[in-house]
Amino acid sequence: MTTTTEQQTYEITAIPAEVFAAARRGESADPIVAMTATGGEPVRCCLRDARPGEQLLLFNYQPPLPAAPYRETGAVFGHAEACPGPDSQGDGYPSDWIGRPQVLRAYDERGWIHPASRTHDGSDPSAALADILTDPDVVEVHSRNVVYGCYMFTARRR
Repeated sequence: MTTTTEQQTYEITAIPAEVFAAARRGESADPIVAMTATGGEPVRCCLRDARPGEQLLLFNYQPPLPAAPYRETGAVFGHAEACPGPDSQGDGYPSDWIGRPQVLRAYDERGWIHPASRTHDGSDPSAALADILTDPDVVEVHSRNVVYGCYMFTARRR
């Protein structure tokens, strides 16, 4: 997904499909929990909210960063069966997640958290991401859930 604003062009990247395929095969040292969606769970394979009744997996994921003290592992939802991935239409920001406050955690080339990190209220997430990415020392931004801290997606300059 690519988003262009007046301020910046960036690409949003979901967790790679092979990570979900491995979880579906049960390849993890950590528990993988199968569950039925109640609706609204943020599904990371296709960057949308789950619909009630969808079959999901909940498992641990560590976004790739250089070896650094700020690397984190956290729980993510994915579909229990393969899905087509994110819809590349629209402005690039996951439409189900517009209006959802998020933490935008910026990282530098070392994989350290950059001071450009901040929260946004969900009203204009594309502009918030673009603004952070205007800092030349920011290499990528991880969107994270405000309450749980879970990883949502990565944004990088195009």
